[in-house]
Amino acid sequence: MTGDPAALRAVTDDEIETFWRDGVVCLRQILPVEVVAAMADPIEELLDDSSMADLSAMADALEQAGANALVDAKAPSTRGRFVAGTDHWVEHDAFRRFAVESPIPSIVAQVLRSRSVWLYEDSVLVKEPGTRERTGFHQDMAYFHLDGENVCTTWVPLDTVDASTGAVRFVVGSHLDDTQWRPNMFVADMQIPGTEGADVPDFDQVSGATVISFDTVPGDLTIHHARTIHGAGANTSADRRRRAISVRYAGDGVVFRRRAGVPDKPHHAELVDGEALTPPAFPVGRIA
Repeated sequence: MTGDPAALRAVTDDEIETFWRDGVVCLRQILPVEVVAAMADPIEELLDDSSMADLSAMADALEQAGANALVDAKAPSTRGRFVAGTDHWVEHDAFRRFAVESPIPSIVAQVLRSRSVWLYEDSVLVKEPGTRERTGFHQDMAYFHLDGENVCTTWVPLDTVDASTGAVRFVVGSHLDDTQWRPNMFVADMQIPGTEGADVPDFDQVSGATVISFDTVPGDLTIHHARTIHGAGANTSADRRRRAISVRYAGDGVVFRRRAGVPDKPHHAELVDGEALTPPAFPVGRIA
C-alpha cells in the first residue's frame, strides 16, 4: 500500500480531547474512500474461509446446548449470518498492508498522542441483511494480552451504517472505570470459561449510563479506547450489508501481558509477560 493516499486531514485537538474524555470519537471523512473500497474483494475472499466464525450459528448452538456446543457451531443459522474473524494480517498481505501501511496508524498515533504504534490484531465483521444477532456489551481490553493505557480499536465501515444495520454503540466514559471485566461470547450472555473479573452488565438497563452511536459512511473512522464498553445492534435491514474492518493498536508504554482464560495467539507463543511490543508479533505501523 506504499504510495497510497495519506489521510484526508489531520485529527483536530477537539477530536483528540473527545477520545480521551468520552472513550470514543468518530472521525468524519478522514480516510480516502478508495483505500477502504480496495478491501471489499479481500473481505469477500475471507467469507468462506475456515478461519471465519459464523457467530449466528454459534448463538444457535449456545442457545440449544450451552458453551460446550461452541466448537460445533458450523451449521447454517436461521438467525441470519454474522461472520467474524481475527488476525487476517498474519496470512493475507492485503490486510497487513491495510493495518500497517494505510493512513490509519498515523491517525491512531495522533489520537493516542504516541510516537509509535504497534498492530495488535485486525478483525473482519460482516452482518448480512436480516441478521437478528446483536453484539453484546463487552470491553476489548478483556480479550487483549496487553497491559498499558495507550490501546485502542479502530472501526472502518465499508458500507453506510446506521442503527437499522447494526451501528456500534458505545458507553460514554466507561474507559475511566478501572473495573476488570470478563470477556464474553459476544452473541450470548455467557462469559468465557476460566477468565477473571466482573460480568459486563447490559448498559441499556444501567441507570445513568449514556450510550451513543454514530451513523457512518465509507471514509469515516471510529476510534475507541480498549477499555470502552461497547456493543452493536442487529442488522434489521432487508437488503443492506454491514461490513467493517476493525484494527486494534497499542501505543507507547504498552507491554505484553497474558490474561487468564483468554485464548493465546500462535504468534505470541514465545512472548514473555512484561516484554515490550516488537516485530514480528507486533508490526510497527507506518507513521507519515
